[in-house]
Amino acid sequence: MEMMSKEYTLLERAPTVQEYQLLRNSVGWSTVSDAAVAHSLHNSLYSVCIIHNDKTIAMGRVIGDAGIYYYIQDVVVLPKYQRKGLGTQIMNAIMNYLEQHADSTAFIGLMAAKGFWHFYQAYGFQKRPLDGPGMFKYQSSGEKID
Repeated sequence: MEMMSKEYTLLERAPTVQEYQLLRNSVGWSTVSDAAVAHSLHNSLYSVCIIHNDKTIAMGRVIGDAGIYYYIQDVVVLPKYQRKGLGTQIMNAIMNYLEQHADSTAFIGLMAAKGFWHFYQAYGFQKRPLDGPGMFKYQSSGEKID
């Protein structure tokens, strides 16, 4: 799928390792190794990038087991381009992919960045109840979570 506008092009492709690292860094996400990024991107189920003037300015991807579990991951828009509807274009492409590929009984999850949970509500996502909190762990025991 390719979406064109006067300024932006949406392409169904993974970002390069360099593009991925730049986008993560632009929003203050933790640093990950290039080797881990390359492996992760290769194993994604679906990826999409938005290009502006030959530069990748946004991305999103789906990871999971392609059967029961799907997770929306790494929806990132460079801060300079935020609030222009690009995140919505990414999510529309991702939701279209999931509609076509995920079984009707599949679990589709995501972890929203701080302050962005409301963005995903428009797509039917709900916060987990307080008595059923999600949990996570970083492999490095030195990683701290705010």
